[in-house]
Amino acid sequence: MNYSNIPSSLNTLAIKRDSKRKRVSSYDRKGGNDDRVYIQPGDTYTICDIQGAGCINHIWFTLANDGFVQEEHNLRKPVLKFYWDNEAEPSVQAPIGDFFGMGHAMCKNFVSAPLQMSPEDGRAFNCWFPMPFSRRAHLTVVNDCESTLILYFYIDYEEYEQLPEEMLRFHALWNRELPTRGVTEENFETHRDWCFEGANLTGEDNYVLFEAAGKGHYVGCNINIHNLNANGLWDWPGEGDDMIFIDGEPWPPRLHGTGTEDYVNMAWCPQQEYSAPYHGLILGGDDNWKGKISYYRYHIQDPIMFDKSIKVTIEHGHDNHRSDDWSTTAYWYQTEPHAAFPEILPVEKRLPIDEEEFNWEGKIS
Repeated sequence: MNYSNIPSSLNTLAIKRDSKRKRVSSYDRKGGNDDRVYIQPGDTYTICDIQGAGCINHIWFTLANDGFVQEEHNLRKPVLKFYWDNEAEPSVQAPIGDFFGMGHAMCKNFVSAPLQMSPEDGRAFNCWFPMPFSRRAHLTVVNDCESTLILYFYIDYEEYEQLPEEMLRFHALWNRELPTRGVTEENFETHRDWCFEGANLTGEDNYVLFEAAGKGHYVGCNINIHNLNANGLWDWPGEGDDMIFIDGEPWPPRLHGTGTEDYVNMAWCPQQEYSAPYHGLILGGDDNWKGKISYYRYHIQDPIMFDKSIKVTIEHGHDNHRSDDWSTTAYWYQTEPHAAFPEILPVEKRLPIDEEEFNWEGKIS
């Protein structure tokens, strides 16, 4: 096998490579120390526009706003849009913070294999998902902040003479549902019944991370839940099963799980924060799982293949009983062209709910 045009790994590091290492960065073109770019509110900035064949192997970002302060919720306001090979529709569409592995417009030190937030305080963002392209890689950021976005970046890539035909294109999509469409406890005799009773025999009302048509493989997601229940009783929000429908199959799908914490490879309603290469709990929530929670599960060793289509879903509570704030970023590879993504939510509908704005009666004040 010719490894010259294949992204590097520990298994292939010793093999001779004919590709060329290149970088696009925000360094000061005048030779000074102003190694950043300034993006005005409402502007779309081209981070890089690489011509020819190659593969992006690493992206590093850090950011601030006017006066080098952090505008509130600034990790949910700027939106990344990446385009491969002169396509009209983006293959990547996600707020900056969510793309790099954590939602809620928050950052925190954590380590996974493909995505990391690094010191200080998780404000250095790293991505190692390989992103191949045959003719062009056009990476942009849309500044939906109210102030100037100050961005530092590295885009590290390999330049190839020709991209192997078997290389698929990288995709990422952010989604949010606020609130998820649940049912009230008034329909049940007891709180326990609301938590555990009922039967979901279709998956039709599940939260949908993404749908895609074509051939490819799903490689994981981050899941962010803001617990909006407020009755003071046992309040675990992760009792929902994952259901992944491949190639249009009916329920039950071949990949049917047993609970949200099980899907992210944990157990017993976890709150202990933990990060591993392929799964983790970055934010465990407050007492009784109140507030904000953030998980990830990356299918690096176990990608989920599809020949025609895929629909990745998960219940929001058992039998979709809960009404919480869910947001996710899903990552996958597939053939092109891909179906156009829905327009991302406007900035005011992307912002997290602040605890001081929430009255803990299951409503936004």
